[in-house]
Amino acid sequence: MSQQVSPRGTFQKIADALKAQIDADPEMVEVPSVAAVMNDHGVSRGVVLRAFAVLQKEGAAEPVPGGRWRVVREGQRTDRRPLAERLADVFADDGLEVGATFPSASALCERFDVSRPTVTKALEKLEAAGWLSGGGQGKLRTVRALPNREESSSL
Repeated sequence: MSQQVSPRGTFQKIADALKAQIDADPEMVEVPSVAAVMNDHGVSRGVVLRAFAVLQKEGAAEPVPGGRWRVVREGQRTDRRPLAERLADVFADDGLEVGATFPSASALCERFDVSRPTVTKALEKLEAAGWLSGGGQGKLRTVRALPNREESSSL
């Protein structure tokens, strides 16, 4: 785009172009980076961020940690609760009782599609709440107590 074109409405045109790109490619999972969109359209960072805000408002994309944006498909449900709260659901989902072995950090990484440090921090919160015994290298975590709904939402 020419530098002489008014930025008013430009962000909407960019958002429309990105939405068309998302709709045209069903395999697309990530929106192009801010720098790539700036370069492709010859606009400032602020204009691109406004375009991304339009995508978010329309439910086509959402920000993810690290400054990237993920494509949101219709009918796709994403659990936005903190990982510690989602891990608290594992007690009921897996039918765990006091004394049972809790899934390993590796299994939880795969199950929730998150990194090991993220799982470790969430497990530490469950340990601090008194629901799990402390784990360690080669040591299995066991269930010490079962959370109730009110407790699990306070993590």
